[in-house]
Amino acid sequence: MSMHKFQPGEVVVYRSQQRVMPAAPGEYRVVAVRPDENGEPAYRIRNEGEKHERIARESELSWTR
Repeated sequence: MSMHKFQPGEVVVYRSQQRVMPAAPGEYRVVAVRPDENGEPAYRIRNEGEKHERIARESELSWTR
């Protein structure tokens, strides 16, 4: 299991690599860390403009400025 770069409560930018369900623009809050997915850390994230949480891989997240 890898070390997670982000922790619950932190605000991140999400750049989805999915084309099926586009993500809302803006910042997301890390809700929880998840087990690795295919060897990469994963997270539950939430945007205030959406009614649901998303699952994101660490490579899809970056720090806010």
